[in-house]
Amino acid sequence: MPTERDPHDLRHHGDAEVRDDGRTLVDLAVNVRAGTPPGWLREVVAGSLDGLAAYPDGRAARAAVAARHGLTPNRVLLTAGAAEAFVLLARALKVRRPVVVHPQFTEPEAALRDAGHSVDRVLLRAQDGFRLDPAAVPEDADLVVIGNPTNPTSVLHPAGAVARLARPGRTLVVDEAFMDAVPGEREALAGRTDVPGLVVLRSLTKTWGLAGLRIGYLLASPETVADLARAQPLWPVSTPALTAAQTCVGPRALAEAAHAAHRVAADRAHLVAGLSDIAGVRVVGPAEGPFVLVRLPHAAAVRGRLRDLGFAVRRGDTFPGLGEEWLRLAVRDRATVDRFLAALRRAMAGDGG
Repeated sequence: MPTERDPHDLRHHGDAEVRDDGRTLVDLAVNVRAGTPPGWLREVVAGSLDGLAAYPDGRAARAAVAARHGLTPNRVLLTAGAAEAFVLLARALKVRRPVVVHPQFTEPEAALRDAGHSVDRVLLRAQDGFRLDPAAVPEDADLVVIGNPTNPTSVLHPAGAVARLARPGRTLVVDEAFMDAVPGEREALAGRTDVPGLVVLRSLTKTWGLAGLRIGYLLASPETVADLARAQPLWPVSTPALTAAQTCVGPRALAEAAHAAHRVAADRAHLVAGLSDIAGVRVVGPAEGPFVLVRLPHAAAVRGRLRDLGFAVRRGDTFPGLGEEWLRLAVRDRATVDRFLAALRRAMAGDGG
């Protein structure tokens, strides 16, 4: 919750825009890929229900994830979504000075604060394109959290710049929840074992439309994985979620995800081009994720008018480093984007429908 000292509501997420009275809106607020999960994945998950009488066994899914990244299984921890991994890191690791690089997904900082940590922030600047400057991170930080590509800015930081944040005695947490939406996953650190203290988080909920199933994973040293596993409850990931994890890192799924990443890139280019033609709208670029961050005057009022016109978008002022003039827009297909752009023009002209 926001406080007088910190006005940012770290627990506000895009799903708040489409709950209750927002269920009928066209959703540009949540970053889950539209039209998912695909039918074949639904069938596989449904087929796992025959095994619900047995306790979950994550060994096959863990081995599949490890193979996908060229790692040994003892470097993989399966989690109930990437959000659980942030809670485990906050509770299990003994750190003195955690630092979160913002603007980014707010759950890591919220989890650290809930675990009793005092968290420092490094705020990347709009005038610098929200680009990472490794020198801005304090040398004595023993836990650093950064997203890549970053939510909500859609900035893809060079892997080399992110890796330069690593130090002996420091845990470097890189949230790659949206990396599979980047063609070729360029700048990924997942699978690297040469970066000291590296922890990479991945989510399977965004690309595959599995937010309600809660499945993700963490890649780290065997020692870190063992420490975090001890902080998990017994059987933390359900059998259907384990089935989904094993399936979503298989050859068919990886090929489909790669195709989807190129399609998202084309749809994003169409969205950015349309936004660039609207006076007063500034797009943070180059955008590399399945969403874009925009700055526009009177964004809060425009967001309200967009709701009246049938569209939900994500407010930006809950992200540290951003204010009320920012909105995040999920990338959708071209027909949806064209309808949204028409609505945005009306909303910015003061027309709420």
